[in-house]
Amino acid sequence: MVLVAALAAAGAAAAGNRPAERRSAKAVSKAIEQHYHDARTLKAIFLETYRAGGGDIRLESGTVYFQRPGRMRWDYESPQKKLFLTDGHQAWFYIPANHTASRTSMRKSADWRTPFALLTGKAKLGEICSKVSIVPNEGGPGAPPAGHTVLDCQPKDRAGFLDAQIEVDREARVVSVVVKQPGDISTEVRFGNWQENIALPKSLFVFEPPKGVSVVDESAIAGSTP
Repeated sequence: MVLVAALAAAGAAAAGNRPAERRSAKAVSKAIEQHYHDARTLKAIFLETYRAGGGDIRLESGTVYFQRPGRMRWDYESPQKKLFLTDGHQAWFYIPANHTASRTSMRKSADWRTPFALLTGKAKLGEICSKVSIVPNEGGPGAPPAGHTVLDCQPKDRAGFLDAQIEVDREARVVSVVVKQPGDISTEVRFGNWQENIALPKSLFVFEPPKGVSVVDESAIAGSTP
């Protein structure tokens, strides 16, 4: 954190003039952690692109909320309403059309959203990733804009994903995250319209299953597996 504070004191202009590729992965990681360290709440819109086996592609969009410590709410609005929520202890996934909700302990959750724990002040990159490196920006179509940096995160055991690439802008604000999972599956989430430290009620991160909705306790199921 001392290095990040020194960079901040030097001024945003000086930091912006430094080529992103020359910054160390450690410095970028610390800058991300510092940026979100003081954010008690966050809100953004998101576009999620799911790819399976290089063929199946699914697009979904909605609004995401974060609140420290360890709370997330993903409200999927299109093409189907869904909800993924963590209250700091449990993770819930609910699809109204299916009349079923699943829950599991956050400690046992293998959900691909694990890297986003960083945005809730719940974890540091070093607690999620066994190795962090900078992905070289070689330009060309689809390359990140100038000033953006992409970090590659090799996860620790049972992190719920094989690899994650985190793109940040000059202010160390997360722009996108690509998560790769077993079975040749990848999920890219792009964020926009970030709002920080806005008023969010705690009730936003509490899930009460509606009447008639079946609840599947995945922690209990996992615990009973030989």
